Amino acid sequence: MLFEKFTDVVPSFWGWLNQGPLTLTIFLHTIIILPMIWLYFKEKKRLNGK
Repeated sequence: MLFEKFTDVVPSFWGWLNQGPLTLTIFLHTIIILPMIWLYFKEKKRLNGK
């Protein structure tokens, strides 16, 4: 199961992300890698447009 109840001293966001094997990976891809891909194609289009 991707999401399980967990016990932490301080129930933090990172503790919630770290509970599953894929949770942190999916989060990082969404926050970091997808905008990088979008910026890459945007800048490539801008440079080739000149």
